Amino acid sequence: MYAFDFEKPGSIADAVAALKDEDAQALGGGQTLIPTLKQRLAMPSKLVSLTGIAEMQGISKAGGEIVIGGATPHAAVADGVAGDYPALAELAAHIGDPAVRNRGTIGGSLANNDPAACYPAAALGSGATIVTDRREIVADDYFQGMFTTALDEGEIVTGVRFPVPEKASYMKFEQPASRFALVGVFVAKYADGVRVAVTGASEEGVFRWSEAEAALSSDFSPAALDGLSVPADGMISDLHGSGAYRAHLVAVMAKRAVAAAG
Repeated sequence: MYAFDFEKPGSIADAVAALKDEDAQALGGGQTLIPTLKQRLAMPSKLVSLTGIAEMQGISKAGGEIVIGGATPHAAVADGVAGDYPALAELAAHIGDPAVRNRGTIGGSLANNDPAACYPAAALGSGATIVTDRREIVADDYFQGMFTTALDEGEIVTGVRFPVPEKASYMKFEQPASRFALVGVFVAKYADGVRVAVTGASEEGVFRWSEAEAALSSDFSPAALDGLSVPADGMISDLHGSGAYRAHLVAVMAKRAVAAAG
C-alpha cells in the first residue's frame, strides 16, 4: 500500500465536497478498489468513504418500488427485500462470501460495473433507476460497457429504485473460486412485458437479450426459448470458458431462470 488521505463524511453534501479535491476517489465497501490500490493499478491521493452516510443506507418501499440506499451492504439487501423481491434477495445472498456480503455495497457494485457482477443484471433486468447526488438515470442508459457507466467524475450512486415485478428469478453459473458469474441471467416479468439481462458473458458487459424478451412476453415458459441463442461473437473467452461456451450457458441459464420464476 502507499500513503493517502482518508476521509469519512457523514452526509452526501460533505462527500461531494470532499470528492472535488484533485485525485480523490469514492470508497464504498472497497471489495474492488482496495485490491486495486494494493496492486498500484490506482493511486488516488484521497479516499472518501461513503459507508458512514446514514442517508445512503437502508431499504424502503414507495409507489410499487423498493428503494435501496447506495451504501447498503449486500447482506442487508438479502435480508431486507426477501419478502418483497425474493429474486433480488436471492441474488444478493449469493454474492461472493460472507465477508464480501457484509462489506460490499450495492452502490459500489453498480458504480464499478464489473462485467461479471450480479447487481448490474438485477438493475438492468428490473428496469431500475440509479439515483445519484445529481440526477436519476434509468438502467438502460446507465450501463455503457465493461467497467463503464453514465456516471460523471465525482458523481455518487446514492440509491437504486427497483420496480417490483410479477415474477422474477436470477440464475448464475458461478466461477467457484471468485463466485463471480461465468454467466448470470436475470428474468423479470412485468405487466407490460418481460426483461432479460445477462451478465458475465459479453465483452461489452451486462446486456439485455431482446429476442428472449419478445418470446417470453408472448409465452412466459422455458419452452418459449427453444431454438433461441445469442451469438458467440463478442462473448468473453478466457481460461474459464470460451465465447461459444458462454453463449450456450446464456440460453441454459435463461431457461432455468424462467422455470424458477414460474
